[in-house]
Formats: sequence, C-alpha cells, structure tokens
Amino acid sequence: MQINDLKILFFDIGGVLLSNGWGHESRIMAAEKFGLDYKEMDQLHNFIFNVYEIGSITLDQYLDTVVFNHPRDFVREDFKEFMYSQSVELPGMLAWLKEWKRDCGFRIISVNNEGKELNDYRVQKFKLHTCFDAFISSCEVKMRKPDPRIFELAMGIAQATPSQCVYFDDRIMFANLAKGLGLRAYQHTSFEATKEILEDLKQEKFARFGPTN
Repeated sequence: MQINDLKILFFDIGGVLLSNGWGHESRIMAAEKFGLDYKEMDQLHNFIFNVYEIGSITLDQYLDTVVFNHPRDFVREDFKEFMYSQSVELPGMLAWLKEWKRDCGFRIISVNNEGKELNDYRVQKFKLHTCFDAFISSCEVKMRKPDPRIFELAMGIAQATPSQCVYFDDRIMFANLAKGLGLRAYQHTSFEATKEILEDLKQEKFARFGPTN
C-alpha cells in the first residue's frame, strides 16, 4: 500500500481516547457502591448488553433487566449518574489528536461499539466532534464489532477502499478483524506508540505531496 493512497483514519474510542463506557471494572465498582450481587448483575449484563449496543433497547430498558429487576434502595438517576461518571479522558491521546487533526491531511472517523445514551453523553462531554468527521457507532448503525459489516459500512460512507484506511483499536481481536478485511490496522497500546505511528503517516504523506486537507 502506498502512503499516498491513505485518506481515512478509523479509531475506536473506548480504550483509545476515553475509558470504556461501561466496562467490567466500572460494573464491579457499581456493585460495591450500590450493594448489588455482581455475579447476577454480570450474567444479566452479558445476556443483554449487546442488544443495547446495537440500539435495540434504551438505557432504561437495559437497567430494568440488569439492575432494577429487584426493588432497590436507590433511584435510577443516581445509578445513571454513576454510569456516566465512569467515562474519563485517557492521558494524552484525545487532546493531542484534536490538535494534530487540524493539519494532518486525513479524515478521522470513529468505529465504536456503544449504547446510544452513553455514546451521546461521551460525544458531548468530551467534544468529540472536534476530533471526528463522522461517527460509525453501533447504536446508530444497528451492528457492532466484530461484525465485519460495520467496517464495510464505514468504508462505504467514507467512499474509501480498504487500502486507503488505517484502523486503531485497543483490542487486538478487532485490529486483526480489520486487517482481515484489507485495512492497515494497529493495536493501540499507548499514547506514545500510536502518536509515533500517526506522525510517521503524516510525515510520509507530506513528504510526497505537501500539506493537504
């Protein structure tokens, strides 16, 4: 693949730019804070969370199944507030990428698994519109990684071929999936490692053609 062919950078969000929206560590803390049976909660979460992530049910419906399936001594809004508070910016990457994007010469698009309410909150809270040109979020497109169709849809929306795309994900399984579809893909392991890859892509592109938008 020639560097001049590249025009799209696809990024996961959770584990790369932000913490995971509702990962197992957050659920463990929720169980401790609210006095829940974590084993039961985790089983129910695994049963239904994928349905939430593809936008087939709302956050309230998810909570009806996983948390409020028993009478509780706390209110729904307090639990939701805790869920939202688990989203934090990871050190370095997001702030740097927002600046880097201004003259990088690439379009940047998210390909992420997230339920709608959490996705909307994270986009607004962390001003992700300043980083991404578009969002291919599972809750909106009704499919989720590792379904290969989400990458095919993303490339169709971007009007790009696999050889014109690079993908970054903290999960090696998803990076390998993208590679299998013909994209250049990297597992995000640290801010510094991904930053170096991106700077190399930019410098090679600019060395051949000069700054472009």
